[in-house]
Amino acid sequence: MHRSPRRLAAVALAAALLPLTACGSGSEGADTSEGADAAGGAFPVTIDHKYGSTTVDAEPERVVTVGLTDHDAVLALGTVPVGTTDWYGTHEAAIGPWATDLLGDAELPTLLTDTGTGPQLEEIALLQPDVIIAQYAGITQEQYDSLSEIAPVVAQPAEYVDYGVPWRQQTETIGRILGRADEAEQLIADVDALFAEARAEHPEFAEATAIPASPYEGYWVFGGEDPRSRMLTDLGFTYPEDVDAVIGDEFGANISEERTDLLDQGTVVWSVPDPEEGAEQLHQDPLYGDLAVVTEGREVFVEENSDFGVAYGFSSVLSLPYVLDQLVPRLAAAVDGDPDTEVPVAR
Repeated sequence: MHRSPRRLAAVALAAALLPLTACGSGSEGADTSEGADAAGGAFPVTIDHKYGSTTVDAEPERVVTVGLTDHDAVLALGTVPVGTTDWYGTHEAAIGPWATDLLGDAELPTLLTDTGTGPQLEEIALLQPDVIIAQYAGITQEQYDSLSEIAPVVAQPAEYVDYGVPWRQQTETIGRILGRADEAEQLIADVDALFAEARAEHPEFAEATAIPASPYEGYWVFGGEDPRSRMLTDLGFTYPEDVDAVIGDEFGANISEERTDLLDQGTVVWSVPDPEEGAEQLHQDPLYGDLAVVTEGREVFVEENSDFGVAYGFSSVLSLPYVLDQLVPRLAAAVDGDPDTEVPVAR
């Protein structure tokens, strides 16, 4: 990130005014035993991440989320962030209808706009956060260092690709940050029960492969560590190994026209701005349109900027119940083997 004098001044001001409630350590594999009893809300708690570890000494009151979906878990655990980060640009303060009831009488968080240069340091500094959460994120070492001058930062976990943290770990980690690990475990268990119910009702999912994709700059396929892919495997589907091998160490990638055969799966869940127009354009390409996944009607189309589409993209502990209610019957219709079965658009 380019550090302008204005940015550095904001950071210096925040550092001077803020008594930090936590401290960061640059050592890898730091001992987390002191936070082992955080299930009861005990502090301090130390959390390892991609750039070392961060210790939270006391319950944070002013939380800023840099991770694009992290605020859902924060809200689900009873805290309204003072700042959230924009992604879709479709909802006020980036809070979807599945989460608005949790705001209560609190003020809406300040929406932080990522313009492509990374987290906005001046805006974040003015919010005087106690902690900055970046779980579903891809912040760099330089961005982490800059943010750490404002407040303690819990960056994305090292063991997953950027933007690849599983929703369970995201929720568990945020629960520890907030001193509400027990509540986080219960939230996870409640959503897991919904997945178990769907798998029991649809054993056919376990016999099919599934991938999420987008016609972004050709054919973009989300990798096995993307939250959408994890949701599909949680439902029982198999993420195809040959697709993961092509995508490699990323949360997703474009595939070449020569490899459109990789799209011929049990089902493809397409995220498109306009489902009707998107389907027409995709099907006009003979390299894709002649595949069995098309001719046998095994596609699901999601309107990506609709409430449902945003919730699907989030695939968070808070949005997943909202998503599963619509998506499960559409997936069942897509994999039933009957091309005459209508698969309604998910809006």
